[in-house]
Amino acid sequence: MSFFETVPAKKTSAPEFPGYNTPMRVDILTLFPEMFAGLLEHSILGRAREAGLLDLRLVQWRDYALDKHRVVDDAPYGGGAGMVLKCEPLFRAIEDLRPAGAAPPETQVIHLSPQGVLLTQEIACELAREARHLILVCGRYEGVDERARRTLFDREISIGDYVLTGGELPAAVLTDAVVRLLPGVLGNEESAQHESHMNGIFDHPHYTRPEVFREMAVPEVLIGGHHAKIVAWRREQAIRRTLEVRPDLIEKADLSDSDRALVKRIREEMQGEED
Repeated sequence: MSFFETVPAKKTSAPEFPGYNTPMRVDILTLFPEMFAGLLEHSILGRAREAGLLDLRLVQWRDYALDKHRVVDDAPYGGGAGMVLKCEPLFRAIEDLRPAGAAPPETQVIHLSPQGVLLTQEIACELAREARHLILVCGRYEGVDERARRTLFDREISIGDYVLTGGELPAAVLTDAVVRLLPGVLGNEESAQHESHMNGIFDHPHYTRPEVFREMAVPEVLIGGHHAKIVAWRREQAIRRTLEVRPDLIEKADLSDSDRALVKRIREEMQGEED
């Protein structure tokens, strides 16, 4: 069976979680479904599909164009460079994919666009927690007709302040960010809880065997087996790394009093190093 066939995911033994008795459905409306094979067919997302936790469907946008050439774009009114994605095929697609009566937050139509709100871990967590059906629209060319944009989309999401050729890569990023948070998708549920951005700051450094590699040794605290010291070291390193790379995140992070004391000390150390 081809990955590109529009078929439901396998009904296998998904774990029983409240509100998660059916797989999350993700429809990706795109002009280039072939782009997703390597990105979404393997690793965590591939296993989620095999386990019946994810019903992922790639939908060819041109299937909703009624003319013999399957045209989905046209020149912009008022002139200018590029082409604009037409209303008619997009309305037909969304009306076909969105069940009658479906509405946010359970069903959401999301346009991947550089004009959208920036994707954050908070948004990914919200979608994983509240949505059961995502319809991701991969824009192209100069964008979609404004009438479709105002009428069809529940939200627009960007993955960064830069421009890509189309919405396919952002759709893959969003799908990965959301699906990996669903119960049962990751082998170790704690893995997601300790990753970068889950608590507003970066993750701590990680080490594995060998203990010494090219004269670079694993920090002694990780070898000693003292759990409390390991937890404290990891927290300090996570805060330090965040301050070094993204100090803006610290201002928004949910920090305890001891965390704030750490931030103050690390900032003083960093200032001393600069002097």
